[in-house]
Amino acid sequence: MDGNFLYKEDLTAALPVGVSKDDSILFTEHYIRSWAEEILLYEKAENNIPDNAGIDQLVENYRKALIMHTYQQELINQRLTKDLPEEDVVAYYEQNKELFKLDFPLIKGLFIKVPLTAPQLANVRKWYKTEKQEAVEHLEKYSLQNAVKYEYFYDKWVSVADILELLPLQVETPEIYVNRHRQIELKDTAFYYFLNVSDYRSAGDQKPYEFARSEAKDLLVNQRQVNFMKQVKDDLYKQAVSKKKIIYN
Repeated sequence: MDGNFLYKEDLTAALPVGVSKDDSILFTEHYIRSWAEEILLYEKAENNIPDNAGIDQLVENYRKALIMHTYQQELINQRLTKDLPEEDVVAYYEQNKELFKLDFPLIKGLFIKVPLTAPQLANVRKWYKTEKQEAVEHLEKYSLQNAVKYEYFYDKWVSVADILELLPLQVETPEIYVNRHRQIELKDTAFYYFLNVSDYRSAGDQKPYEFARSEAKDLLVNQRQVNFMKQVKDDLYKQAVSKKKIIYN
């Protein structure tokens, strides 16, 4: 271990903040031992690996790759923006519909859970079946005093699995059941459950844009980065040829 030194300031810098005195002693002992073991193992390995040239080449290849990657990221950060116009994201989504398929079904609708003893159940049965603003407002006011659970999601997609967790639905294929029965009323020993399904997307269907937007944007950003770097490399190559840095025989 000749020529290797562990300085106090290096050890201090590695010490976790706020550690107790006893723990700092244990940490210091472990750190020093690990430092020494690493150096000893490296020296042993260096003396017993015959093909150091091969390792040097691997290190050089990694260095080149790291430098190129760092340069590419700097270029991309300087020249490209991730703030894409919304119409560009929409166009990419429309042109690449095959990329956006659902892995699980989605649903839009309304759910309300009330006790069996809740008042105005006849009205609830009427209100939950329609998306009309007046009925929704009645339900919202009603739910404040009477509902155990109220979920309004006519305006957003949610996982069918999340809604099924709210229902005491005992069927073999609950997702299919919900798709076929858009207005569902169930009850158990304590509660009534009402679900109105306004829209449904099955697994394998195209993802709704609002559900796929983030993914579409990321894919478009990545595509533009790839195209940008391809153009940069092409320009560098053409410049090198024109300056006769690359010569064909």
